[in-house]
Amino acid sequence: MGEITNQGIQPGGIGIDLSQFFEVFFEEAYENLASYESLLLEMNLEEPDDEALNAIFRAAHSIKGGAATFGFVDVAELTHELETLLDLARRHELQLTTEMVDCLLASGDTLRAQLKRHQSGGTGQPTPIDHLVSDLRRLARAQAAVAGATDKTAGGATGGDRGSAAIAALGERVITIRVGPNEQGFDVKSLLDLFDEIPGMGKASLVTGERAASPEFSDLTVTTVSADSDLIDLFTFYVDRDKVTIMQCPAAPPQATAPEPDLGFGMFDDSPAPCQPPTAVATTTLAPTESVSAAITAKADKPAAAAESTTLRVSVEKIDQLINLVGELVITQAMLAQKAQALDVNQHSGVVAGLTDLERNTRDLQDSVMGIRMIPMSFVFNRFPRMLRDLASKLDKKIELKTSGEATELDKGLIEKITDPLTHLVRNSVDHGIENPSDRIAAGKAPHGTITLSARHQGGSIVIEVRDDGRGLNRERILAKALEKGIPVPDNMPDQDVWQLIFAPGFSTADVVTDVSGRGVGMDVVKRNITSLGGTVELESALGQGTRVSVRLPLTLAIMDGMSVGVGGEVYILPLASVVETFQADQSKIKSLADQGKVVQVRDEYLPVCPLAKLFDVPYPAVETSRSIMVIVEAEGRRSALVVDELIGQHQVVVKNLEANYRKVDGISGATIMGDGRVGLILDISYLVS
Repeated sequence: MGEITNQGIQPGGIGIDLSQFFEVFFEEAYENLASYESLLLEMNLEEPDDEALNAIFRAAHSIKGGAATFGFVDVAELTHELETLLDLARRHELQLTTEMVDCLLASGDTLRAQLKRHQSGGTGQPTPIDHLVSDLRRLARAQAAVAGATDKTAGGATGGDRGSAAIAALGERVITIRVGPNEQGFDVKSLLDLFDEIPGMGKASLVTGERAASPEFSDLTVTTVSADSDLIDLFTFYVDRDKVTIMQCPAAPPQATAPEPDLGFGMFDDSPAPCQPPTAVATTTLAPTESVSAAITAKADKPAAAAESTTLRVSVEKIDQLINLVGELVITQAMLAQKAQALDVNQHSGVVAGLTDLERNTRDLQDSVMGIRMIPMSFVFNRFPRMLRDLASKLDKKIELKTSGEATELDKGLIEKITDPLTHLVRNSVDHGIENPSDRIAAGKAPHGTITLSARHQGGSIVIEVRDDGRGLNRERILAKALEKGIPVPDNMPDQDVWQLIFAPGFSTADVVTDVSGRGVGMDVVKRNITSLGGTVELESALGQGTRVSVRLPLTLAIMDGMSVGVGGEVYILPLASVVETFQADQSKIKSLADQGKVVQVRDEYLPVCPLAKLFDVPYPAVETSRSIMVIVEAEGRRSALVVDELIGQHQVVVKNLEANYRKVDGISGATIMGDGRVGLILDISYLVS
């Protein structure tokens, strides 16, 4: 097989650089692979659904058509073998088995690797496919042989012959492809060069002379072994689908009895004799092939065209640029609103009304633009069925996956960063949580365990849960492991604090190190990554009943609801999701601890006091700590009382990355521009409470 790269295919005579369409092809191919894998995992092998089988076949066929067009021969070769096996399955000429599904899934993984290689310009070593091609052919032949033997035993060989025919490749044939009416002056001759550029498609020639069609139509004589669907895909890359018709070629009349009265220039044509074309569409005498008649094709494609027009592919960079511009607009609007406060409402009623409308429209625009980046959680959840299937097989466990809230949306940036932590949590549930079938039966449970993934909006946050009905966490075992590692643990330690021990670096209760888990690496990274996104992790467990891990995240990192507070001459922003309550400090409730600062009593709980003026060395605080306002904030299950001079207000702020524009500052997670043009620092609540 020759080396294929995606540097651009420019067939002679066609002034089109196909490389400009690569990104669209790769995006659609990855979408088709995701659908292909999802449908295979959901397939009931005992009673396969016809619609699902057809959808799986179409996904493979679409990838093959695009790969053939762009010259990705290795992709086209593998998908061709997939098509053969899937075609037998969708026509019920073979019964899908677990081995077949395994092979089909492995082929999907290889296709993804091939596509990534071509997408990167053909760098790296090609992914070997010989073993997959061999396995796919073996499975197809073996199953077809079984089907044939069954039919013959039943008294007829028709089914066996049909199965064998499906395995065999199409024989070489000569057909006519009509293109037209040509309303835009497209040079149909340029299509001929595609057959020279794409191996295996066959040969083509343009029908000329007296046998040519009317000026509005062009006929091509094609000698090929390719299926009609492949030819249609090839032609419709350049020509509208409703302008392509494949026609059956009638048997040529014997020359002795029906000689041509006037050969014209056709006698010098070396190409195979084409079918006699009609002079007008209304009087056509050639029968289009059943699968690609113009009428059927036009009807079938109208809904697809309508659906395609409802979506638009836009690069992430353009979306990010748009969000940044809207953020600047929000800042400008806030500045204007603050300036307008000094205006006399009676004298400048029109200006005030206009600024009110601007504020409302800016907020609506901001929400709409942010919605563009929002992606449903199904984007993350859909990758777990395959992972669970492989893990269950490796660990010899039976696991059922349930999901809810797949339509819940989260910012694209957060989606990408939360995928790895969730993957580790699910793997932990499979390895440590779900018991073996025999252990579950002995414990009075069903032999198969259940892992549930759910997502829901709660206030301005999203809560993602990973639950299992496994063995749960063992308190005594965790405490023993903590003591072994030198972690101080009191005897009356609350369960919530005990569960938090598993997030310590290097902490693992696994007896055996496997390639799934047991090295003590992962849970600390999970918590650190979620915390860096402004989120929190909570864990609940009951021995013998299961474990639930709840991850709470902000919906987006670009814009947040905040409470601005004043400390001396400085303004700080507190994430509103972290604020629990505010109150006026009472001296009698504040106690000093030796060398450990102060605590304040709030009902039956003592909270550490954190004076922001002292922490950030702010000069001239307005009042003493005992008379200041305290704001209770919460992060990672801990609470603290921040001492501030005043509460300024609540509003949405555009988050700017302080580290990228200045440097990293402890206790500060970002910055924003206030309405008066000053920079307001956004506090890192997790850092403050720790």
